[in-house]
Amino acid sequence: MGVSALRKIGLFQITFLFLTVFITLVLLLAIASLITVPSWEDIRQNIWNPEMRFSLRLSLITGFISTVMVMIFALPIGYTLSRFNFWGKGLVKTIIDLPVAFPELVLGLCLLLVFGSDVLGGALKAVGLNFVFTKKGIVVAQFFTALPYAGRILKSTFDYINPRMEFVSRSLGYSMFETFLHISLPLAKNGILAATVISFARCIGTFGTVLILAGGSYMHTEVLPITLYLNISYGNMGMALTSGIVLMVVSFVAIFVFERTEVSL
Repeated sequence: MGVSALRKIGLFQITFLFLTVFITLVLLLAIASLITVPSWEDIRQNIWNPEMRFSLRLSLITGFISTVMVMIFALPIGYTLSRFNFWGKGLVKTIIDLPVAFPELVLGLCLLLVFGSDVLGGALKAVGLNFVFTKKGIVVAQFFTALPYAGRILKSTFDYINPRMEFVSRSLGYSMFETFLHISLPLAKNGILAATVISFARCIGTFGTVLILAGGSYMHTEVLPITLYLNISYGNMGMALTSGIVLMVVSFVAIFVFERTEVSL
């Protein structure tokens, strides 16, 4: 290999390293600004503010419920898309993945039109389920926002599990459900944990979908992203920054756990 080739390789590596470090530093500066601008006394006072406590409690409750629902549906969806072949599989996968590409405001508008219609919305109201501008709407908004992410992670997880292990289990007399329960799920435990953590982070951080479907009512449907939005609108930067820090901590923990589990997948 000639000197010119070595120089080209060196330039290639230096350029890519520079771009990576540059973007990392910009993001680090942005994160540091969020943490360093408010004083710790302001953060302490805002954390104990009734509005902050309400939004944090509502975010955790709805986020937990939404995450459980997401995993209940994402597990069979991920397994189906990974293991079964059926007509229209590509179309089904595309439709389930659509919310990933949709802006949250568009997804929220779609859900508002569906659940606010006389057909589905009226039928649900008749049995006591109203998802428009209610706390139940927060759960629905979070669910449809996070479901595609969990589904993609679980599909990839099951794709990496050798199907021969399941075939052996079936040949030894296990039913398909028993094989799924005793073989597939244990092998997919790291992916399930990663999908759960990412789903919870997406649920906690959902803004546009919640704003359109459930509304941004003060201390009614006010989850943490809504708190941030409302307080910026009011000019209360201390409360807005505090809610942003809480959301950032949740996201950091989620990404850390995801990265740790991804290594073991």
